[in-house]
Amino acid sequence: MTINDFKLELRNWKLTKYKIINFSIGIVALLIYEFIGRPLYRPYIYQNQINDFHIADTLGNTLGTMTTIFFLIAILSKDTIKGNYLIKISTLSIVVFELLHPFLGKVIDILDIMATIITGLCSYVIYNRLFENR
Repeated sequence: MTINDFKLELRNWKLTKYKIINFSIGIVALLIYEFIGRPLYRPYIYQNQINDFHIADTLGNTLGTMTTIFFLIAILSKDTIKGNYLIKISTLSIVVFELLHPFLGKVIDILDIMATIITGLCSYVIYNRLFENR
């Protein structure tokens, strides 16, 4: 994969069933986070001091990673080879961003890194199950 491959994809971009499916997964993950996770689930867990194994703490990374991955696939990919590459590079990029938090005045949150990696693996499985016959 080269940058030119992705530039070519952007120049010849067409809305296809493949892209609609990927956009849909990304939008669903975003909407779950914005309308259920952040305003309802997270406050409920914190207010009632429920041990949810840090799901509320890492919800942003979990659903944000999935949103990022599937939006990028929908925009920059038309086949599963590029899609798989984008899953790997997106997950790695988000992990690197988390590791650079000290430069932004924040602490490195190992749980966010673990959530990102687990979500990247789950996204890889979901993506390949959906498009295994392509």
